[in-house]
Amino acid sequence: MKPSEVARSYDQIAEHWNSDRFNRKNGIPQHQRALQFVQNRGNAIDIGCGSSGRFIDLLLEEGFSVEGLDFSTRMIELARLRHPSITFHHCDITAEDLPRSYDFISAWDSIWHIPLSCHEATMRKILRGLSPGGVFIYTTGGLDQPEEKYDDAMGPEVYYSVLGIQENLAIFAEESCVCRHLEYDQYPEKHLYFIVQKEKR
Repeated sequence: MKPSEVARSYDQIAEHWNSDRFNRKNGIPQHQRALQFVQNRGNAIDIGCGSSGRFIDLLLEEGFSVEGLDFSTRMIELARLRHPSITFHHCDITAEDLPRSYDFISAWDSIWHIPLSCHEATMRKILRGLSPGGVFIYTTGGLDQPEEKYDDAMGPEVYYSVLGIQENLAIFAEESCVCRHLEYDQYPEKHLYFIVQKEKR
């Protein structure tokens, strides 16, 4: 499933994250944990920012200059309505370079939608986009081996891929990054998040 096809699926359900049914605290404690490792509150970007704006709000409160990025046209439209003064990038992270380096990067429940064939290269691109000492928080499936699947639990069919825990850890090391935290935060569900920090040189 191409990223453009996944984006169209998300176009159909973009309003879900703006409804009263959505828990706006989802992912916030995990981001607060990640922020404890931050050394500079400069530039930050939310990859797969969606429409809720909750991480953007948190990062603004923490003093960052914040940007958002998403491949869904409708998600970006709603995000811009919520935060008209923020720069949003409507693009496919697998095909575009990051605009600059960042002190904090979030990719919560987002990059697991990219094709498995692009996953490693995209992960390396993001890690190389961290400033020295910069922090990256992101979610993945807590599996030991690479895997991909389709799921229609939210309505439209959506694609997922994971590299596996060991592959992620190997990539961190090769890109001069350290894993600061790894947690199955919805156990027994295999929802896993990493907090990763770029080494200072």
